[in-house]
Amino acid sequence: MADQPRRPRTLNDARTEAEAAFKRATAKVAQAPAKQAAVPGVREQVTLRIDQDVLEWFQEGGPGWQDRINEALRKAAGK
Repeated sequence: MADQPRRPRTLNDARTEAEAAFKRATAKVAQAPAKQAAVPGVREQVTLRIDQDVLEWFQEGGPGWQDRINEALRKAAGK
């Protein structure tokens, strides 16, 4: 009886499936980076939508209206 030619391996053969399963089981899961603690006194620029009349009220006090909004938000947040 003549030797049968070997079938080429396909993506679905047992060895390939076993290697893929091993890789999935041993791969390190990416962890989310640790959340950095907020540094006191550092400000972050954001976009905030507020009603026009509220903005005008804070701006009527002159320069420093952004600081006054920040103080009002701190008070509302209980800080």
